[in-house]
Amino acid sequence: MRILVVGAGATGGAFGTLLQEAGRDVTYLVRPRKQEVLRRDGLRFISPTADRTHPVQTITAPDGSDGFDLILVTVKATAFDGVLGELGAFVGPGTSIVPILNGMAHVDRLEQQYPGQVLGGLARIVATLDGDVVRQQVPLTSLTVGGLNGNPVPADVSEALDVPGVDFSVVDDIVGALWDKWAFIAAAGIVNCLFRAPVGRIIEAGGQFRILEAISETEAVADAAGHPVSDAAHGQAVGILTEPGSAFTSSLYRDLSAGLPSEAEHILGDLARRARELNVPTPLLDLTLIQIRAGLQR
Repeated sequence: MRILVVGAGATGGAFGTLLQEAGRDVTYLVRPRKQEVLRRDGLRFISPTADRTHPVQTITAPDGSDGFDLILVTVKATAFDGVLGELGAFVGPGTSIVPILNGMAHVDRLEQQYPGQVLGGLARIVATLDGDVVRQQVPLTSLTVGGLNGNPVPADVSEALDVPGVDFSVVDDIVGALWDKWAFIAAAGIVNCLFRAPVGRIIEAGGQFRILEAISETEAVADAAGHPVSDAAHGQAVGILTEPGSAFTSSLYRDLSAGLPSEAEHILGDLARRARELNVPTPLLDLTLIQIRAGLQR
């Protein structure tokens, strides 16, 4: 299969490298500056087990060739609008699209534009960009996909994505899995952004009850939307967000603290909108959004 990885950031660079090392035909859609760097230096990916640099195929615009067989959308939600307008040139009638982003709005928009060609995608990896180097902090690298609206995952897509180094799986309820993750990252965003500290310091300050309230709020929205959070996902959220002495902070909090573009509206704003539509009260979520939006106006 011809695979197009949209974005060569932390997620795209990591998964793209593992696909390429397994012999897959991978091309990256990137911006011109990024293309210059990749052509000159290659793509360097440092994982807990290896440090490697590979030459890669890149494009910045349609090149007149046929559409790709599989497209992995790995950009952050803040770049999604720009990408959405560019995808059409790369999508053929048999193309499968797997978006790997936070939240759910991107799935709805892609499915509207390419009905029947979109799969749900959920990645778990702790990685970041250090300059132009992709660095993975912990060994966890998993990718879960599933069909939408009762559609199956094509066998050739599963075969292409099942490569060494990736814990790959296909699930029946991918939408439920996406809601599990969304409820957790939203709760983590509320906790860190509202109290402006790592989990351990919040607990030391007497905030554990409020942490549990944040988890309850986001899970209540998922439940009202028809996708109750699984017991396993709930237990994991409580364990991570109430661990004494933990230095855990959410990526949303880290981006805001560093003055970087953030996914606040995609993770928290969209969840708050859905909560209002479903008549679910979310006072901590609402307070967090006020603080974030007021801070961004400075």
